[in-house]
Amino acid sequence: MVSAQDVASWAGELADVTSRIGPRFKRPEVRARAAVSLKGLLGSVERKNGWQLAEFVGDETPKNLQHFIARATWNADAVRDDLRAYVVEHLAEADGVLIVDETGFLKKGQMSPGVARMYSGTAGRIENCQIGVFLAYRSSKGQTLIDRELYLPKEWADDPHRRRLAHIPEDVIFATKPELGRRMVLRALEAQVPARWVTADEVYGSDHRFRRVLEERQVGYVVAVSCQQRIFLGMHYGRADEQVATLPKRAWKKLSCGAGSKGERFYDWAHLPFPFLTEHGQQRGLLVRRSLEDPEDRAYYLTHAPEGTPLKTLVRVAGCRWAIEECFEQAKQETGLDECELRGWDGWHRHITLSMFAHALLAVVRSQVPRPAPKKPCST
Repeated sequence: MVSAQDVASWAGELADVTSRIGPRFKRPEVRARAAVSLKGLLGSVERKNGWQLAEFVGDETPKNLQHFIARATWNADAVRDDLRAYVVEHLAEADGVLIVDETGFLKKGQMSPGVARMYSGTAGRIENCQIGVFLAYRSSKGQTLIDRELYLPKEWADDPHRRRLAHIPEDVIFATKPELGRRMVLRALEAQVPARWVTADEVYGSDHRFRRVLEERQVGYVVAVSCQQRIFLGMHYGRADEQVATLPKRAWKKLSCGAGSKGERFYDWAHLPFPFLTEHGQQRGLLVRRSLEDPEDRAYYLTHAPEGTPLKTLVRVAGCRWAIEECFEQAKQETGLDECELRGWDGWHRHITLSMFAHALLAVVRSQVPRPAPKKPCST
């Protein structure tokens, strides 16, 4: 049961966050508006758009909030750095996992920076949308988003008129999604975020430069790849699905990759280490996940880890990838991640950063709530 003391501590956490980021805003009225914006994103309004947020915080119109997000002087990247430090302080563990993935933001118009007809996993089809690439952090204490990059399609990057209207900085050039993912992982590692592992879906896992960056820094990874990924096993070079087609029954082990909404997620797993070590003394390999109900339903992962890493550890890291999907869902439902109404480059990054910070605050609060003791079996 939530006590009055719990509620007071949550308000204290918000005060701590606003105090932490306060120095990023030089003018006192902008500093106050930052605190109000965070409070609004954490509020109980159904939608976190301009009018509803303005009403929640007591403004007659969204003019003040829109000015704070779109035109006031402050640096969203500096606040992002504060967010990362906040998460490290409260949720970090030595074997933390960094997770890279993307999410779509559906749009009706054509003027929001980066908007184009692209495949959106959010909608499950090609839609008019923006795509944000994100980095999440997960430990046993909790999970939250810590970095973001807006994907700028090539037609936007090469169009001076659209760039000017959206106030896109001159130094922003076209970059692939894996490149954006690499940037964020490198920022986290250079900031000494405690992370022993990285996981990502096949958009990023199939990119050899993404994997190479991690290998050079001796960071372990479990990254999804296509069944068509070609690899060497023994003396044979071929597709991943061909390499595992004749695996014996003893090669598979039933393991859970973590709890889901319906309980533990059990699959059959097999790991095939490559017969050589990297120049840094680590071992690559192929991890395969097989459905218990349909043995033909398989997923494939490339791995990079110290030699002899237990299978259950690799499976645990593979299972962490779903954590970022939970972060997207929570941040969109609870802190307005997908409610940005402004059309400028700075506006997107500022709104997204504050929404992420609000979500991180909730993750920290959740981590401080004592977990219920496991139920004792009934005696007979």
